[in-house]
Amino acid sequence: MQKATSDSSIDRIVQRVRFIASPQEATRLCCPEFSIPEASRMLAEGQLARTTLPVPKRCAWARDPLMVEYHDREWGVPLHDDKRLFELLTLEGAQAGLSWSTILGRRENYRRAFDGFDPEKIAKYTEGDVRRLMGDEGIVRNRLKILSVINNAKRFLEVKKEFGSFDEYVWRFVDYTPIVNRFRELRSIPSSTPVSDRMSRDMKKRGFSFIGSTICYAFMQAAGLVDDHTVDCFRYGMSRRKKSD
Repeated sequence: MQKATSDSSIDRIVQRVRFIASPQEATRLCCPEFSIPEASRMLAEGQLARTTLPVPKRCAWARDPLMVEYHDREWGVPLHDDKRLFELLTLEGAQAGLSWSTILGRRENYRRAFDGFDPEKIAKYTEGDVRRLMGDEGIVRNRLKILSVINNAKRFLEVKKEFGSFDEYVWRFVDYTPIVNRFRELRSIPSSTPVSDRMSRDMKKRGFSFIGSTICYAFMQAAGLVDDHTVDCFRYGMSRRKKSD
């Protein structure tokens, strides 16, 4: 016997689907009590037919489900949690020479391999940990990048001690307010700016590695210091209204 679906449950899917690629994806992310097959059945039986919502306009780079979820929920949202800032800084460094989708798809592997991106634990890693990480197929096995994470964890703790938090340090570069740009096309978005140049120079002086201006700008975009959603994207300008924990 099939389980009856209440209108309130359907409405919860409807209310949130505008942020997701499809009703099925909305079910997976927002309403785990419904399985993907059940959502498909609901659609087939017309229970969701009345939810003829337009697919929201997104930045052109958000195509596959993983990138859509990241785009809708994280990219450009002001971030002020030190551990999560260190995670983004690490992942952006790992991306160097690779695609962001490659790194994003391995994020859970990185979290497992690097103790949940806890800088205090990573700063104490030994050569044995380096060997362990070099043998981990779930991450990018580049020795220089792995050593960089350990080094940056130490530098991160030094900055935190000096400024009280890494959050305080990085947000100083934008006067504690997100820079909201007005780009209409992806090709107009720069790979670096004078602000990311300053951040890169300062972090290099403090001993950080894999921290060029392009990596710094990608970090600023990811952590919401910069809002580079194109003006036609439904997420554009939300950094002015919503802050992350």
